[in-house]
Amino acid sequence: MRYTLLVNAAPQTGGAAHSALRFVEAALAGGHSIERLFFYGDGVYNTSRLTVMPQDEANLPALWDALIRKHKLESVACVSSAIRRGVLDATESSRHELNVVSCYDSSEIGGLGQLIDAISNADRLISFG
Repeated sequence: MRYTLLVNAAPQTGGAAHSALRFVEAALAGGHSIERLFFYGDGVYNTSRLTVMPQDEANLPALWDALIRKHKLESVACVSSAIRRGVLDATESSRHELNVVSCYDSSEIGGLGQLIDAISNADRLISFG
């Protein structure tokens, strides 16, 4: 089974983003594949290198980064959501004349067309948050 995941929840709010991470781990362990991860709305905070979590909580953005790198997953943060929330890659940072890159390199910033493409190539879309 090929899944596309839409993650709408920030790492600090509730358990939806963490549930999404656990779902991906379980799906991959079960032999399924992930077409693409798409972070939208507050979900783009899961791609931010600047998110600092309390010491007694898991650093969910770092866990996402490690999972994406380990399994070479495609990960996209919605451009409109990302720039609105200060999550920038090198291209967006330069375009907006800022001197900061806050998005993990494991994720790219892209548009909703990439979500639609992923949905059309997957067997299932699962939304978290």
